[in-house]
Amino acid sequence: MDIAAWLARATADAETRGLPELKPLLDTLARSTQALRDADGEFGHPATEHVDAASADTQHDKDPE
Repeated sequence: MDIAAWLARATADAETRGLPELKPLLDTLARSTQALRDADGEFGHPATEHVDAASADTQHDKDPE
């Protein structure tokens, strides 16, 4: 899942529900999640293979070919 897209959807949902105070919490969660994913990649954790494969599948679905 793309973290930036998730954050945009979650923030919009919080605003729609009248909960703007959630935005700083959502921002922190997004940054933390990205940091964990970056660390997995840096240390070669096997989970990155799954994330890379999912990203490739998602990219393939977006290709017009």
